[in-house]
Amino acid sequence: MKIDIRYIDIESDDRLNDFIQKKVDKLETFYDRIVDCEVFLKRSNNNTEENAVVELLINVPGNRLFAKEQAKNFEAGVDACVEAMRRQIKKVKEKQASHP
Repeated sequence: MKIDIRYIDIESDDRLNDFIQKKVDKLETFYDRIVDCEVFLKRSNNNTEENAVVELLINVPGNRLFAKEQAKNFEAGVDACVEAMRRQIKKVKEKQASHP
């Protein structure tokens, strides 16, 4: 699966790239037909502690799945997005299984 990581108005981080790669790759264990994935990382401009915003967009045959999370840091946001995406992938698979 091709993963495109985009940093919006923040510095790129190799450690964070590796973390994202590892977490997103685990989604393929749930569904092996994922075409590609885009990850967007940015800071929100509100003054709360939770200002790390992570958006995850995954293309699967016939669907585009999207998850967005706001957290204290990017790692927590990625974890939450991947978990939300896992649930969406599970629903897509169930829907495909019920409509052969």
